[in-house]
Amino acid sequence: MTAIRHLTGEFDEAWNAFVTAHPAGTCCHLTEWGTIAQTLFGWSPHYLLAEADGNISGVLPLVHVRTLFGRSALVSTPFCVYGGALAVDEITAERLEESAAALARELEVDYLELRQRDRSHERWTGSDLYCTFRKPLDPDPERNRAAIPRKQRAMIRKGEKTGLTASRGRDVDTFYDLFCAGMRNLGTPVYPRRLFSELEQRFGDRCDILVVEHEGVPVSAVLSLYFRNEVLPYYAGSTTEARRLAAFDFMYWKLMEHATLAGATVFDFGRSMRGTGSFAFKKNWGFEPQALEYQFDMIHGHALPVVDPDKFAYRWLAAAWRRLPLPLANAIGPVVSRALY
Repeated sequence: MTAIRHLTGEFDEAWNAFVTAHPAGTCCHLTEWGTIAQTLFGWSPHYLLAEADGNISGVLPLVHVRTLFGRSALVSTPFCVYGGALAVDEITAERLEESAAALARELEVDYLELRQRDRSHERWTGSDLYCTFRKPLDPDPERNRAAIPRKQRAMIRKGEKTGLTASRGRDVDTFYDLFCAGMRNLGTPVYPRRLFSELEQRFGDRCDILVVEHEGVPVSAVLSLYFRNEVLPYYAGSTTEARRLAAFDFMYWKLMEHATLAGATVFDFGRSMRGTGSFAFKKNWGFEPQALEYQFDMIHGHALPVVDPDKFAYRWLAAAWRRLPLPLANAIGPVVSRALY
């Protein structure tokens, strides 16, 4: 008999072991994200666990998100590109999803969102606005470099010729300065610095920061997460000089090279919205987009809660944010970014 219940702290290790062993498990299913959401914004984790004969047979990480704008949602998982149920069979997965839908109504949220790679619930509303970009890595770094399209390899060489250097470590302060600058230049409110210090603390040696410098001055940085045999460049930022120096191209190549030498066999470039610059950038690296079948149980029948970059209001707000002085954007961004989960 399978029972569905809420995760309690003493089973965190068993939960994460199940996620790591499951073929569809991702770092976004780990319990650390629920702790971070609660610590950062006071959001309540509701991690559902299926148990049969004393063993875990399924998990579904959920967080009750509440924003300053009155929106409330049950999300698997905020800040993450992946989520949804992991289970030993379809029946257990369905029971977890049914329990999540019941919990969403009990909490009186606006909607339930499962950030799954594949669609599983036909009666719920789907969205494939986002794609993920994943690619196997060859054990030989030079073969990985040769597999990068010619024009992109030229950008890597450009970065090398400008004298860029890369170093790995856990320098959250340098990373956050670059992240703030990059987000303002993109027209997007920045997350609180504490998010990244929490990631560094909770994930430990499964998290690192690669910083690229030009003549001793940091110009770009990426915070990456490691899960099983995968590397995920998760957050990145840069100065305005980075484009001229080809710093992003150089940075991602150095990360790919390091990850390969460290034994990674999959490079996960993360999600991008169709029609955006980051979407085109990842395709230029030779990565094929794979649609993410996010699912929504729209409890009150409202429109899908997705940001459309083609809408006039979004373009106007992004343009206005880019014009803000950086200190002002950094001051108000962490407050506004509660809505960007």
